[in-house]
Amino acid sequence: QVQLVESGGGLVQAGDFTELSCVASGFIFANYAISWFRQAPGKDRELVAAISAHGLPTYYAASVRGRFAISRDNAKNTVYLQMNNLKQEDTALYSCAARSSVVYSAAVEGYDYWGQGTRVTVSS
Repeated sequence: QVQLVESGGGLVQAGDFTELSCVASGFIFANYAISWFRQAPGKDRELVAAISAHGLPTYYAASVRGRFAISRDNAKNTVYLQMNNLKQEDTALYSCAARSSVVYSAAVEGYDYWGQGTRVTVSS
């Protein structure tokens, strides 16, 4: 059974930091690029960060560049998203997605598997 399970969401304060995790199972994790998407209330889903199957290259949306860091541990079938200096506009449902390619895609249609998401709420 293919699964992507996110964790780490919750209520955090602006300026604080946290880390999301996405644990994969049921497929050869090391062969898949992994991305984090987010969707804020009333807004479209957007690509936040992505990492290739081998760890490089990575991608960050301009809104999070310099604050977020994506990483992966293929031995643990896990991808992480470190979120630093959080802002209220980071509030969203964060989902991880896997693509059967060395490199990531900005298109939702380019991904094979999705997690259910974990919600992050940033308070002032």
